[in-house]
Amino acid sequence: MLILGIESATQQVGVSIGGHEGVIATFEVARGRRHAEILTPAIEFVCRQADVELGELGCVAVDVGPGLFTGMRVGLAAGKALAQALKIPMIGISSLDLLAFPCRHTDRVVVPAIDARKGEVFWAMYRQVPGGVQQVSAPAVGPVDELVADLLARSQDALCVGDGAERYREEILEGFHCEISGPVHPSPGALVQLAHARALREEWVRPGEIEPIYLRAPDAQINWAIRESRP
Repeated sequence: MLILGIESATQQVGVSIGGHEGVIATFEVARGRRHAEILTPAIEFVCRQADVELGELGCVAVDVGPGLFTGMRVGLAAGKALAQALKIPMIGISSLDLLAFPCRHTDRVVVPAIDARKGEVFWAMYRQVPGGVQQVSAPAVGPVDELVADLLARSQDALCVGDGAERYREEILEGFHCEISGPVHPSPGALVQLAHARALREEWVRPGEIEPIYLRAPDAQINWAIRESRP
């Protein structure tokens, strides 16, 4: 089965195609926040590079967040539209899973941290298991000092990855000794790999069943709530 992976939950836009033979074509760009302008040409590009027609696809995989609201919506809308048009199923995978997966060979706790803006990060914690990683703490959102407090409470060797870890490197290292390296953005290649494993187990859904992981209300909703609470 050929899988198209769409990753747009952070500043990066990424698209990959792959299947049982691994990733066969990929595109990534992390310059600017032009997800809507970049995504369709990116899909066309990877299809040409892989010499694959859209009609040959068997599944569409998408990054369901958490991440940037606009980027997530663009990726989800494009993925759903394509899957519905082709009458094929979808697989949704968390951006935190995608950041942790490339670090599956470390024996440290893997802590993906995504920049949530407003001085906050999205994060979760993972540990190595045969063939991949397993989430050991639920996804959370909050100020960086809450992430540091979580690290201190666990007091385990940790590897922090993601653009949130990079942006708040000094604050994290000031509060907790750990390593900050590895992937900065979720990889569309990892998305295809994880989705292929799920596809083999037939763990897919209809396009209408795919839901984003927000963890907090959109900014517009927060702003209206503030306005309504004022006298």
